Amino acid sequence: MIRFEHIEFLYALLLIPVFVSMYIITSFWRKKAIKRFGDAHLIQKLMPQVSTFRIMMKFILFSLAFLSLIIAIANPQIGSKIENAKRKGIDLVIALDVSNSMLAQDIQPNRLSASKQAISKLIDKLKGDRLGIVVFAGHAYTQLPITTDYAAAKMFLNTISPDMLPTQGTAINEAVILGAQSFGESKHNKAIVIITDGENHEGDALKAVEEAVEKGITVYTIGMGLPEGGPIPVYENGALTDYKKDREGNIITTKLNEPMLQQIAAAGKGTYVRANNSQAGLNKIFEEIDQLEESEFETKTFSDYEDRFQYFLGFTIILLLIEFIIVERKSKWSDRIKLFE
Repeated sequence: MIRFEHIEFLYALLLIPVFVSMYIITSFWRKKAIKRFGDAHLIQKLMPQVSTFRIMMKFILFSLAFLSLIIAIANPQIGSKIENAKRKGIDLVIALDVSNSMLAQDIQPNRLSASKQAISKLIDKLKGDRLGIVVFAGHAYTQLPITTDYAAAKMFLNTISPDMLPTQGTAINEAVILGAQSFGESKHNKAIVIITDGENHEGDALKAVEEAVEKGITVYTIGMGLPEGGPIPVYENGALTDYKKDREGNIITTKLNEPMLQQIAAAGKGTYVRANNSQAGLNKIFEEIDQLEESEFETKTFSDYEDRFQYFLGFTIILLLIEFIIVERKSKWSDRIKLFE
């Protein structure tokens, strides 16, 4: 099992495309500047010591060193010891709606972000419970198989976005069916928590919930959104550019389908909670889930992790030393060994 102790530092890797863009722009500007002085081949003969290859090599080495350094800072760790442990808890699957309507900002910062924040806080409270995550829009997919690895749960949670599912919609029935399948042959108390605005509801969700109840699964629902609703933002390159409109050009308002979610919770012998800007409702649901009888089960977990940052840090130093040794201009010494030709 590999994990990063400080996974948030990996966002710094987004700077590498910036470096590449700057290098390309600088190279283009250099070639354009040389052309202004005359024929490029003639100028190259007049400046025999200039080496484009060396400049490119130094850039590649610098980029690799930066990549290695960021990985070292994030501190990759490898699980070195597996132990069998007996735990008490329940099996919980969270089915999270990731359709575009979950980007509405009637709940701040938006419905999806508020849901993810609430789930992250819930993970911090879990002790011995097994957790799985299902995401759904037009179809449902397993984002995280049921596990007690809460670090992995947070890592997978951070990657969730509407872009991960190409088909729009709200296939709650598929989410419930997939969530029920995630439990396998588990004999423990089981619960599914559906977090959605319920809009564009598709399929026979009530039938799927009733079948889940027959398997001993309790189904809860959390309504993300306010009664008055809100527009669905449209983003391009991370910037808000517009709001979704209908064919007549009117801005679409997405509203919470509360009656449907209440029916699902009633059929699932669970509870419905409506989220608001102060809390997402997951704490109240978890308090009820916590009242379910906990079962004891055996699980294999990594009890010890070993740091591996030192290898990447050493590789970074080696790359920077090589980058420092390589000069941008050719020399008589390098011409003899033909290393940079």
